[in-house]
Amino acid sequence: MLWIKINAYQIALVIQNGDLKAVLKKGLYLKPFGATIYRFDMTKAFHAPLNWAILEKNDQLMEMLEIIDVADNELVVEYRDERFINILTTGRYAYWKGVLKQNFERYNIDELEIPKALSRKLIQAPAFANYVRSFEILPNEKAVLYVDDAYSGILESGIYYYWKNAQSVKLERTDMRQQLVEIGGQELLTADKAALRINFDLTYRVTNVETALVKNKSYEKQLYTLMQLVLREYVGELTLDELLENKEKVSESVLKSVGQKAYDLGVVVLSAGIRDVILPGEVKEIMNQVLVAQKKAQANIITRREETASTRSLLNTAKLMEENEMLFRLKEMEYVEKIAEKIGEISLSGNGGMVNQLKEIFSAKP
Repeated sequence: MLWIKINAYQIALVIQNGDLKAVLKKGLYLKPFGATIYRFDMTKAFHAPLNWAILEKNDQLMEMLEIIDVADNELVVEYRDERFINILTTGRYAYWKGVLKQNFERYNIDELEIPKALSRKLIQAPAFANYVRSFEILPNEKAVLYVDDAYSGILESGIYYYWKNAQSVKLERTDMRQQLVEIGGQELLTADKAALRINFDLTYRVTNVETALVKNKSYEKQLYTLMQLVLREYVGELTLDELLENKEKVSESVLKSVGQKAYDLGVVVLSAGIRDVILPGEVKEIMNQVLVAQKKAQANIITRREETASTRSLLNTAKLMEENEMLFRLKEMEYVEKIAEKIGEISLSGNGGMVNQLKEIFSAKP
């Protein structure tokens, strides 16, 4: 005969002929002939040595165990002393009562959203990687949520966690900041059939995420095409000269034209304008010739104005000297002085009339 010693916080099961014969607690016992003894540490999970249908017939054992049954659509999170221990998936689990401070939280993973009660810090742990999917929406973004390809709602910036289940989850993001669209190299015809290329810029901002992403497909491409058409219409109504003179006014006209259409795309156009007007070589040459001609004409006008002003000044001076003999004499002496500066030596007779003699000298014909 053999004696069996069961220590504190141990349980022994006596199995004989495929049946549970006894549950042994702390103490000294005589081992029955032909029986198999299974010892269990009460600080660890219980792993059934027999089919549960057999063990459940023993009321003593069932009262000592806490049974956790996890369905196919469930996860159970195990905590010990308020600390995470393990994730229990589909199956049956058993733990000894009255030894450890344990608790279990059950979650239905058929539901999409993870309850707030489950710590967001905890579900970022590697143990949850196979059961949780996460999506981050940046502070400047909003997103449309699709569940099984059906529109489900609008998500603000933040991190979102969902169970990994049979449902498909997709996010379509958009930037809520002011954005720039560059429409470059548009080949257009003016009303007078002048061919040119235009570089055009506009800024816009998304105002209605649902309209932009759900009710419209590729709203950015649609906005680009819309601006091309509006620009083509605007340029086609103006001659080349009118376009060049009024290109700063394009913003007002374009904004007025696209207002409602942009609203239908879920956006608002904030500003628009022509950045560059690129003319073909022959048109540019003609424009340069026109510009040169204009500048020459302006220069001629300025020259004629100066000549007219000079003539008017001389006329006024002549009138003054005609009316004032003394002024005439002073002017006469001034010119004599200027002429004399360029002559080395002058001989005059002594019979007076010096000014008259000088006049005769300077006015003498060769």
